Amino acid sequence: MRNKLLLILATLLVCALTAASCSSNDDKESTTATGASDDALITLEQECEAWGDLQAPDGFRVNMVTDIGKVDDGTFNEFAYDGMLAAAQCFGIEHTGVIETASQADYIANLNTSASENPDLIITVGFLIGTDTLEAAEENPDINYVGVDQFHTEYPNNYIGVVFSEHEGGFIAGALAASLSETNIVGVVGGIEIPPVVKFVNGYEAGATHVNPNIQVLKVYNESFADPAKGASDAQQFIGEGADVVFGAGGPTGSGGIKAAAEAGAFVIGVDQDEYYTTFDGGSAPGSAYLASSAIKRVDLSVFRNIAEAVRGTFAGGSYTLTVENSGITYAPFHDADISSEAAAEVERVRVGLADGSIKTGICGIDGLFLGENSACDS
Repeated sequence: MRNKLLLILATLLVCALTAASCSSNDDKESTTATGASDDALITLEQECEAWGDLQAPDGFRVNMVTDIGKVDDGTFNEFAYDGMLAAAQCFGIEHTGVIETASQADYIANLNTSASENPDLIITVGFLIGTDTLEAAEENPDINYVGVDQFHTEYPNNYIGVVFSEHEGGFIAGALAASLSETNIVGVVGGIEIPPVVKFVNGYEAGATHVNPNIQVLKVYNESFADPAKGASDAQQFIGEGADVVFGAGGPTGSGGIKAAAEAGAFVIGVDQDEYYTTFDGGSAPGSAYLASSAIKRVDLSVFRNIAEAVRGTFAGGSYTLTVENSGITYAPFHDADISSEAAAEVERVRVGLADGSIKTGICGIDGLFLGENSACDS
């Protein structure tokens, strides 16, 4: 685990300092404009340095209960797990544990098992486990809880719900897709139709039409986050309808979609973390040259920062939102993809505009809660 973490940290640091080093073809004009600027790609090593000499008390324990799937799923669970490992290394936390969830029916049992170990902090991953996490926090006031992708109108003092401006990440992905498309048709393979996924999908459509008002956006939701074969079928159908760029916004289901699309020669965009290193095996998997980027949702950073608050003794209940402005939402380097300098400049223009407020997504949310496509929102 430690070696895996060090590899992740080193890779992210290199990409953050100069994304060109993550490209396989340095002499192309298309890869000289390499993506998000350095300040938008904070590494966990840099985050560790920002907390100084903070060290966990003896016996401090952090547990994690995953969403449906495993800690090596290549997207959401894995990114949360990486954040926990990085915090453990940074703050000298010797005791960590993880329970991988097989189905929604296991949430309560897994939470109870985790609480029975008397940890200082339990991290739960995913929107679907949010209600059970709230109940567990109320039943165990001496344990702090961090729920990733979980929004409530009220929180007990021992529960932080981490929410994200997914509509901003989707908007960036849509802007890139529209900049790359030659057919004026792009697609998005979504996971279960829950607020975070809906925000990604709607943001993608808004970003694409921001760049090209005449573009057609094909979209689909699925009944599972863990069905890559269905995601692949969705992507193949989109390509059959003329799509030449596909965004995967549905965990392993979405990853199955972009893998199939990339193997068919369409540009693809990953989600949550940089799928170049997961779904495309660091560039060794078929189709890796067609991975244009990934809409990064810094789950790892959110987990790391809230573990730090618990270690420091400043943990307080409420919601914690990550946005483009605070580097919680960004996009990955282009790596091996042949991205034109014009497309690269356009997507970075959009990211900067979202960060400084000069560009609005038109997608509504209060603390990450999706309100609906027709609600009045940021103008």
